[in-house]
Amino acid sequence: MAIIKKSSKPLSVNPLKTNACSGATLAFLGVDRSIPLLHSAQGCSAFAKVFFVRHFREPIPLQNTAMDHVATVMNADENLIEALLLLSSKQKPDLIGVATSGLAETQGADVARIIKTFRTRHPEFSATRIVWASTPDFRGGFEQGFAEAVYCLIDQLLPVGADAIRETQPFADSIRSHESRRINLLCPAWMTPGDQEALAEIVEAFGLSPVLLPNLADSLDGHLGVERLNPVSQGGIPVTDIKQLGSARASLVFGRSLRSAGDLLATRTGVPSIQFDQCLGLEATDQILMTLAELSGQPVPAKFTRQRQQLQDAFLDSHFMLTGAKVALAAEPDHLGQLAGMLNEVGAIPVSAVSASNPGWLEELPLPNVTVGDLEDWEDEALAGDAELLITNSHGLQASRRLGIPLLRAGFPQYDWLGGYQRVWLGYRGARQALFDLGNLWTEHHEHTAGPKPYVSRFRDDPQTESCCKGTHHEHATCLCQQ
Repeated sequence: MAIIKKSSKPLSVNPLKTNACSGATLAFLGVDRSIPLLHSAQGCSAFAKVFFVRHFREPIPLQNTAMDHVATVMNADENLIEALLLLSSKQKPDLIGVATSGLAETQGADVARIIKTFRTRHPEFSATRIVWASTPDFRGGFEQGFAEAVYCLIDQLLPVGADAIRETQPFADSIRSHESRRINLLCPAWMTPGDQEALAEIVEAFGLSPVLLPNLADSLDGHLGVERLNPVSQGGIPVTDIKQLGSARASLVFGRSLRSAGDLLATRTGVPSIQFDQCLGLEATDQILMTLAELSGQPVPAKFTRQRQQLQDAFLDSHFMLTGAKVALAAEPDHLGQLAGMLNEVGAIPVSAVSASNPGWLEELPLPNVTVGDLEDWEDEALAGDAELLITNSHGLQASRRLGIPLLRAGFPQYDWLGGYQRVWLGYRGARQALFDLGNLWTEHHEHTAGPKPYVSRFRDDPQTESCCKGTHHEHATCLCQQ
């Protein structure tokens, strides 16, 4: 049971948190031929789009309702209706995913009513599905926004009652004639497109057919599309497949953050839901493979036995560097737990664990202490705990340089590291590569350098100017402060 601490600062100095509507945007991008639409000012979507483009190095279809000061005070309903009309008529997407910003939520926008008004005025666009998610900046963060969007995709697209019977009728004969081989996979925000692709390959190795929600392995895997620029997402799970989630044999829910979505899917469809709170590392992979073996009725393929032995050997190779190594972690809540569980297996010691937010279950994470704060708190704790390795996103690079401690990039965004979005952490191979990378960083820093770099305060200006202003000896003939 982790002890939760909360930063007492009145502001965030070096933010770790990414807003919830960005997380919802990522989830919507995992649906084929979709357009995320932020009910927000232009600056909100520009901020998110810059992060996505730099992280995935791909053009990202993202639109906004361009709320200005007048619409914010008076009424922004028409902004959303006009945006829905423009996208439906011009781009003809299969899905428009509407995510609300803090501005729209503070205004009190009734998005469900506005969408209903749009449907009444423009029935000719009934083929375009519209799903909306409440994702204000002041509630939760990136991971929670992603989970909210997944929940809403299930809630608003999956048919209920008599509609469910009509929707699933074309599949009834095939289900009766032979047992379904479909397996629903609910994938959380921390899973990279590479993770999702590896997960799908694992499921297929058991003769099962994976259905990923959302499917970033098809839409944001870095493939060269037919069209150079496309106003809608290229690839992902089709809307029709979301409607047919009830025809699966089982649903596998990965990560604590998607537990509510998994429960809703089980309630709505009657398909049994199997929860995996811990997904990274040897023991977690064992549980996933044994579950798939039970669902498929087939033994675990021999190649996974070989990969498991390779991971075991990697534990032996890396334990000299990583057992007892002090590591500072900073990530979204679910991702923080995944990384901590993987490090615990090799015997590393988390001296700092900082979460971007508290979704209400941080105490369940496999950590002694968790701080809800920012990257300044993380940096201070890493310094106080004599950390030897750092793990967080690209925003931690400056702290890594100041502290002189190597950084392994993980999470979103990774704007200074090519291919970070495609890195595989999942499975035996993913865990093995993570151990190698951490071991190499530790070895390079502690054995192949002259020694740790001196700590440089983030509040200090030019060292020459500082020493001169304090009246100490200055090696230059001319004082910089006097120029």
